[in-house]
Amino acid sequence: MDKNPQSEIRNPKSPSSGPEQWRSVCSPFSRPIRLGVLISGGGTTLMNFVEEIAAGRLPAEIPLVVASRGDCGGVARARAAGLRCDVISRKNFSGVAEFSASIFEACRAAHVDIVLLAGFLSLIEVPPDFEFRVMNIHPALIPSFCGKGFYGHKVHEAVLAAGVKISGCTVHFVDNHYDHGPIIVQSCVDVHDDDTCDTLAARVFAAERGAYLKAIGLYAQGRLQTDGRRVRQVQTS
Repeated sequence: MDKNPQSEIRNPKSPSSGPEQWRSVCSPFSRPIRLGVLISGGGTTLMNFVEEIAAGRLPAEIPLVVASRGDCGGVARARAAGLRCDVISRKNFSGVAEFSASIFEACRAAHVDIVLLAGFLSLIEVPPDFEFRVMNIHPALIPSFCGKGFYGHKVHEAVLAAGVKISGCTVHFVDNHYDHGPIIVQSCVDVHDDDTCDTLAARVFAAERGAYLKAIGLYAQGRLQTDGRRVRQVQTS
């Protein structure tokens, strides 16, 4: 098993002082990147990854899926696709730290390169060896309509109630707060006057499919650099 090609990185919680100091998140991968996917619901985003891998558009493997609930539909879908799916339920742990430790221990054992939250609703604490190795996708343009309690249709309800004209999705690195880490990719969609939560959600999800794949590809190609909370995309030589 190849070691994960992580490079030295800056602390995302500490903004840089003085001149810009961009650091690479990781070196390019010379093999398919190994994804650990965390789910709490039906597994729609997970199955998007499976389809893209099968079609040859995503050079990746999924050695581990972790579900926060044993009764969520994504468990059956993952196992039907031949994927290992562990159920690690938040209610079985006394706190976030213990819950997170169990998840990341499973990820280490599966030699996961990057962890992807795919409709995962529980708060986690990211250990130092997984800093800049955990991504989430949120169905709005962070920093708007995000944080604790903003998930699924609740996001789209808030967007429509606010009367904004543009929504979209955000892929970001995960820190120890809801929807808070450095932003990697954002994709915009128009909000129509006659939109319902369902129609807006469908349009945003279509954008999510491409945005998450783009972020994973940039990571695997070693094209992401950070400076404090800023992330930029660079060309490889």
